[in-house]
Amino acid sequence: MAATILDLPGLVERLSPGDRARWERIFDVRSSTGALSVPPPMEGWVANRFGSIEAVTSQQIVHVMNTVVGEGSLFNPLRAHRPLDAKPLGDVSDEVKRSSGGPFCTPLDLTPEDPFGRVKGKHCVTASNIAKYDGLHGLIVFDEHDPLHISSERVADYIDCALAWADRCRQLDPDAKNVLIIWNCLWKGGASIIHGHAQVVCSKGLHYAHVEHLRAAAARYLEAHGADYFDDLSDLQHALGLGREWRDVRVLVNLTPIKEREVILFSPTVTDALKEAVFRVLDHHLHKLGTRAFNLAIAIPPPDDPRWEGFPVVVRLVDRGDPAHPSSDIAAMELYGSSIITTDPFEVAASLFQLFK
Repeated sequence: MAATILDLPGLVERLSPGDRARWERIFDVRSSTGALSVPPPMEGWVANRFGSIEAVTSQQIVHVMNTVVGEGSLFNPLRAHRPLDAKPLGDVSDEVKRSSGGPFCTPLDLTPEDPFGRVKGKHCVTASNIAKYDGLHGLIVFDEHDPLHISSERVADYIDCALAWADRCRQLDPDAKNVLIIWNCLWKGGASIIHGHAQVVCSKGLHYAHVEHLRAAAARYLEAHGADYFDDLSDLQHALGLGREWRDVRVLVNLTPIKEREVILFSPTVTDALKEAVFRVLDHHLHKLGTRAFNLAIAIPPPDDPRWEGFPVVVRLVDRGDPAHPSSDIAAMELYGSSIITTDPFEVAASLFQLFK
């Protein structure tokens, strides 16, 4: 029988001594049981929605914490079946079609450009973000209106265009060495415009907060244990069946996801293999797992800075839920407690890793 997240405490017990030491340096896991009683008038509704009365009267919840980076998740697959009062908004594809004809469909005329002009790719063109959240903040506007229509060539071109835009920024300001590429897909993923687009920002000094936090955590880990955090994390997740190495890319299904089905990629630099891996993960999520709204981030460390030695390019992708449903997938627990997760990382890994043999 395939492993599930509920088996994680037992899987940890069976790790080799070396991997168990890595586990204890990085993660903490525990289980708790949620107990309740169901009044007779509710029994029919509960059995219909959750499969049985027993499914809710004793619920196993798995708590996983990455103590190095301070990220934690609570797993209870039962929550995927909880009732939601908000009514669906309608067919997402119809909404995408209705939005066609907006300013991003004619970006050369209806979007601003940066002081250095535009960077053009085969399938995209840059624009200057009209409401910036940093001084150097650009858009990668896709020539394909539907943000869910992707290909390997297109994804690589979007990344290349973003990197070329960052190079132009460094010509303006050589100290703007910190690069972050982000792709918010559909309104559920925080996109204010439906038309396919990504964003890229450059900063100087400290990197963006979450990236800087990861760098500092990895540095503390190296000092405390004399080992590379990214190597140890990758090796450990591989031992648990949640990691793969493919060419120069390490592919991890995150054990402490921010939200559902989070995948992390590590690569020494932005290589062709990394671009292909990004496409494969995205394509798998869209066409195998049914993802529609997502967030993708590519964090690139500054070159020639000793503080960042050994820090890889880090890609994170997370499913943001059904955009046809108006309820938010992030609430107070995600903001101030731990992430609440309904999907199983082991199920994601079982299908995703067929693409990375």
